[in-house]
Amino acid sequence: MNFSFINWVEYIGTFAFAISGVRMAAQQRFDWFGAYVVGFITAVGGGTIRDLLLDIPPFWMNNGSYLLCTAVAFACVIIFKKQLERVSKTIFIFDTIGLCLFVVVGIEKTLALECYPFWLAIIMGSITGAAGGILRDVLLNIEPLIFRKEIYASACVIGGIVYWLCTIAGFNTTITQTLTAACIFITRFVAVKYRIGLPIMKE
Repeated sequence: MNFSFINWVEYIGTFAFAISGVRMAAQQRFDWFGAYVVGFITAVGGGTIRDLLLDIPPFWMNNGSYLLCTAVAFACVIIFKKQLERVSKTIFIFDTIGLCLFVVVGIEKTLALECYPFWLAIIMGSITGAAGGILRDVLLNIEPLIFRKEIYASACVIGGIVYWLCTIAGFNTTITQTLTAACIFITRFVAVKYRIGLPIMKE
């Protein structure tokens, strides 16, 4: 089976999101089955919602490799539990990697279906990146990260705008994908490090 660059991006994003989901489930003391389910939903939730909105079959339903990818991530969390626990920012790192890569995947898949205008691709990319995390947090009965002061979905939108600008500038696909993902990662990192967030609604 031949894999394109975007396929590898999708699998890496699936792996990263699955690890963040399994790690958070472990913190909530879920059993192995529950942790796997949370990891899988974190990994495929955003893409599933995107595909349903675009009126196409969810991407993972005809390809069992995403189940396998989640299983590998689950096994890594178990095998390397002590090593991951030593890294206090493990969940943030893997969650942000998944976010970066899935925004790119969401935008590209939307454009491949010739769904325009471009703002629609940005929205679909943001849903692909952020919705899985929302579903994860709901399953874990915690306040979804996207609704807190911390920059999360906004980073997806910023990345989508960067993708659009790169397209206008005529950059090739690989450069566009790389710059988009890097912009999202840097935005999230800077926002968390310096505690930058959106204003909170007041009564």
